[in-house]
Amino acid sequence: MDIVEPVVRVFLGIFFLMIGLQFTARALGLYARLGFSHIHYGARGQATWWHRHIFNLFRAAILLVCVVRIGVDIDPWLGQFPALYQWPVLAVGALLLLLSFTLVNYVQAYMHANWRSGIDRQEREGELLTSGPFGRSRNPAFLAVMMGQLGFFLALPSVFSLVCLLVGVGVIVRQAREEEKALTERFGEPYQQYCQRVPRWL
Repeated sequence: MDIVEPVVRVFLGIFFLMIGLQFTARALGLYARLGFSHIHYGARGQATWWHRHIFNLFRAAILLVCVVRIGVDIDPWLGQFPALYQWPVLAVGALLLLLSFTLVNYVQAYMHANWRSGIDRQEREGELLTSGPFGRSRNPAFLAVMMGQLGFFLALPSVFSLVCLLVGVGVIVRQAREEEKALTERFGEPYQQYCQRVPRWL
């Protein structure tokens, strides 16, 4: 515990900082290359708009907490769960975060030009992906993100991370349903047949 706890503490701060930088760099690079944004919020006040803002709020809170706690002991304010705050649990959490990061990047690379964050209702040229990771799950990226959210809870067992986990999973489940509606409208029967063959999650 003497070694693992401080390592995981620093790891979390660096990890979420790099996640933010990577996402921003990817979005800016795609915009510079293709001339349009790959990040879509949806119409103001609609479900997808709220999903995006809630997710961003919690993402910012997680980043702030993880960076601050590298140098300041704020754990008592986070509602730490002492029974879970053991080095094997912290280590498993960190490993799940790394696995989640790897899987998300793999799925996004597989999607290539089809990658979007949110629902792009203006896109009409993209194809319906049904192979690779999408042949096993209709939402492989979301599945990987939820794995990461579980990893964060285990790497920092607390009321704060539990709330982040529950809210994050709830938002992702709702967003997945909204995206399925949009894909049904866009692709029609081929997408409905795909839904019959491949599960939403696993």
